[in-house]
Order: sequence, then structure tokens, then C-alpha cells
Amino acid sequence: MREVWALFALLSRLLSARRADDDRWNTRPAKAHVLAVARTLTSATRVMDVLPLLRPQDGIELYITVNPGSAFTAGLDAYLESLDGITVLSWHEAVHRSFDLAVACTAHRSMHRLQAPLVVLPHGAGYNRLVRPTTGDGHSPAGLSRHELTWRGRLVPAVIGLSHEEQAERLRSAFPEALERTRVVGDPCFDRILESLTERDRYRQLLGAVAGRKLVVVSSTWSEHSLLGRSPGLPLRLVRELPVDEYAVAVVLHPNIWARHNPLGLLREAQESGLLVIPPRSGWQAALVAADWVVGDHGSVSFYGAALDRVTLLAATGEQELDPRSPSYAFGRGAPALDVDGPLEQQLRQAAEAHDRSRLAALTDRSLGERGQSARILREILYSYLAAVDEPKDDPWPTPYADPVPVDAGRATAYDVLGEATAEGVRIRRYPVGPDHTAARGFYAVTAGESRLRRLQSAEVIARTEARAEPEPLVWLEQTAARLPGLAVAVAALDEDRHLVRLRSGAVLEARAVRTWGSATPRLDPVVLGSALAVWQAANPGAEPAAAELVIVTAQRAVVRFTARPAGQS
Repeated sequence: MREVWALFALLSRLLSARRADDDRWNTRPAKAHVLAVARTLTSATRVMDVLPLLRPQDGIELYITVNPGSAFTAGLDAYLESLDGITVLSWHEAVHRSFDLAVACTAHRSMHRLQAPLVVLPHGAGYNRLVRPTTGDGHSPAGLSRHELTWRGRLVPAVIGLSHEEQAERLRSAFPEALERTRVVGDPCFDRILESLTERDRYRQLLGAVAGRKLVVVSSTWSEHSLLGRSPGLPLRLVRELPVDEYAVAVVLHPNIWARHNPLGLLREAQESGLLVIPPRSGWQAALVAADWVVGDHGSVSFYGAALDRVTLLAATGEQELDPRSPSYAFGRGAPALDVDGPLEQQLRQAAEAHDRSRLAALTDRSLGERGQSARILREILYSYLAAVDEPKDDPWPTPYADPVPVDAGRATAYDVLGEATAEGVRIRRYPVGPDHTAARGFYAVTAGESRLRRLQSAEVIARTEARAEPEPLVWLEQTAARLPGLAVAVAALDEDRHLVRLRSGAVLEARAVRTWGSATPRLDPVVLGSALAVWQAANPGAEPAAAELVIVTAQRAVVRFTARPAGQS
């Protein structure tokens, strides 16, 4: 193996000499030129987990190109153009220039045209999927097949990166000649996810998993055997069946789905009911860090979620397209299954109660080797091909992933509310109402953004959620009561924790959430407040809450006090 590496190092020096004339236009001549190679958006984002190990301050020029031929290239060009500090080259330019090193997170035999030693890494949690058109056979996982790794009998990559030694055993049976080029490098993506755990609180806040709300991340890989392929209506069912004040639901779709379909069209109704759609470029890693549950399939996202000890349920296993020797295949067999036709909240709660980390750890550990060491191993390999550059002496440190930014969507404007007055307080559970909603479970509560007349006329509660809106709150309450005489409660937001309410009797009160000592300012949702007051009034006919203290129970407990309008104030 040492002789092979020495040969490639010599080749690197020769290529650098041929390129010397190209640097004459640079203000600061480069010491090394490195090319990243992508075929899809997935492989492009994965190679960007690795490129930051190569520091521009060391005199390294970075380039990126697209190896053509994939059916999943939509969005790739725009992503490449958004990258800072990296020059984008066409494939034609890339194959007619020489580089000290090329790095790819996908393998393809056409990469033999590159004039550089090639390091190939996985673009998922190991090598698992059987893709006959790519591999040329029905038994080699994509990325480890003879067809992908050779050209006219010559092994193309200088290094084949494995995330775990387990993959070497599978490669040994299919393509033993390639073993001498393999290195166990760990998983740089998962190591960055681990580094991002310190940002969990911020990620959760950005995804609405605050005030006691739990986060359910729905993950789907691509193909007919995926979650979305098998159960396209599951994201909508989750947002409709899980109370909005107790659960936030986010969906992560494989970039190949975005490349071939219109996910925003498929998920529009679910988005309007509160589904958070994570875009394909970034954000899914942060969503996993923030998650309480992962509902997924045989894709890497579900695998990583289980490795993070998130409560994981599979709605599809993908056994039909996985290498039966792979950890992902065993994961599909060993992970708890979700009955997509059964009661969803009940299954989530039962899975959380029965959760045992050790059940899946043995499976995920078989794919995620060298945890926390990937950056160190990879930097050593990459710099070994850069003859004119000294490897930095400090330890490389993976950076946390960027904040999750869901795709903009509308917000629910109507809710089906179940309420109950108990000794503990008023218990409220509300569910988004869609256009196909026919029978209410309880009563309707709407926001001022609701435009359907029939829903407005049948609502018990209406709330204006914008604190700084016109007309002024008191005027809006009076106008709304005159327009909708059947209302039990109307609410106008004043601040995060303070609202003006008008009861059916005509009484107008100011409501404020009580902040306990040492706690942050509580957020009091105006729709929840109005719903709780409607339930309280029904349980206490003729009573006014001005002198009372209302306890509202959703995912957490809120105490609300009321102040009547001062005498003489109009």
C-alpha cells in the first residue's frame, strides 16, 4: 500500500510541474489545485463536508465540477454557484486540466478521464443500495461495484473511503482487487452532526419545538420503496392528527425527490396545516439534531436519527433494493415499524415509552466507524497528495451545521378544538382544519386570516394574531362581534404574553400570562387563550373570569390572570 501511495505522490508532483504556467496570473500563486466532483445534489453537499479540511490559507485552490450523466441533477448548478471560495468548472474544462487531487462522494467509471489521483467517499451512511443500472449487476451495492470503480480493467480511484470496516468484507467477496485501495475514514457527515448537538436548543427554537412541543421529523429517501413512495399521505396525516400545541412536524426529502418531482405541490395541503418542509440543500442535519422522533425508511437520514438515539419508526424498509448483507437491511428488519393506517399519536407515544437505545445501536455502529475521527483521517489522506503543502499541525475540528430554514408556507387559519375543564385547569387540544374537513371533533377556532364564510360563521372563537394591526384592538373586537354575533370569544393580540378578549356577554378583559420567578416571558397563543375561555365559560355559565385565575393545559401549563377595563376608560 505504501508503494501505491508513493506512486500517486510522484504523479501529483509531475502534474504540479505541468500546471506551473497556469498560476502566472494569480496575485498569490497556488501551491496545490484540488477538484471536487459531484454527480447529484446529494453528492455535492456531501463533498462539501470534506472540502473545508483543505485550507485556502495553505495555498490550496479549490474547484468543483459536475460529472454528467445522472438523472438527478436538478438544482445542482444553482447550488454550486452559491458556494463561496470555489471555482466552478464544466466537465469539459475539468478533464482537460490537471489537479493534485480530485475528491468525489460518488463513484463512476467516467472519472477515469480526470488528470488527478481520485479519492472516492460514500454519499450516505455507507454503501447499501442495489442499483443495477449503475452497478451492472444485482449483488454489488452502489459505490462498491467493479463496474463503477474500473475502466478497461484499471482501478480508477486512488483511495476508496469506507465508513466502517464492515464494508471491506462485502467488497472482498465482490471485488477483492480493490481492497488495497480502501481506507476506513469514518463518516464526516455524521461527525458534523455530532458536533452540532451543542446547537440543539437553537435548532429546536427555529423549528417551533418550544414551550413543551415535541418535534417529529419525517424522512423519505427516493424510489417507489421509500416512505413517500409507499405512503404519500403520511405527512398530511401527521400534521392533522397530532395536536399543534404539542407537536411540530418537519419533513426531510431526499434531493433526488426534489430533482424528479414537485414536493411543494405534493405537500402543499400539509404545509398549509403546519408542516415544516426542509429544503434539500441543507437543514436536514439540524432537524435530526432537534428531533424527538424520526419517522422514516431505509434512507441515511433515518439511520443517522437512530444513531443519535432519536425514537425511530420506519414506515418503509426498502428491503427490495438493499444489499441483504448491509447494516441498512438489518436496520429495516430491526427498527420498530409504523402502521401507517393506525393511530399515529398513540404509536409515537408507545414507541417513546418502549425506546431502548441498545436495540438499534448495534446496527448503526456497524456502519458508522471511527466516530469523531473522520476529519483527522481524511485530512491526512488528502494532504498526502499535496506535495507542496504541509499538513496543518492543529487537530481539524468539524463545524456545526447551519440553522434549519424551512421553506416558506402558509399557516393554518382554522382549528378543530377539543377542550375539557378539569380540576387541573382547562385542557386544550387543537388540530388544523383542511378543506376536506366535514365533522368537527369539538368546536372551531379561527384566526383573523380565515376567509371561508361558513367556517367563520360556525366558529366559537376568533383571534387576531398580529399584535400591531389596524384597527386598534378594542375597535376590532367590537366590529368583529357585530359581524359574527355567534362568537363565544374574540381575542386581539397585544404582545407575546398579553391579549385583549371580548366575551359573549360583551365584557372586555385584558389577559396576561403569569411569569413565575426565574422564568422567561411566557408565550400565550391567542387562539389557545380564546379556546380555553370558551371551554371555561361553558363549564361556568354566567360567571366572569375577571376575578379568576385561568389555568390552561396544552403541552405545558400556563396561568392567566385578567384585568377589567378601568372605569372611565373608553
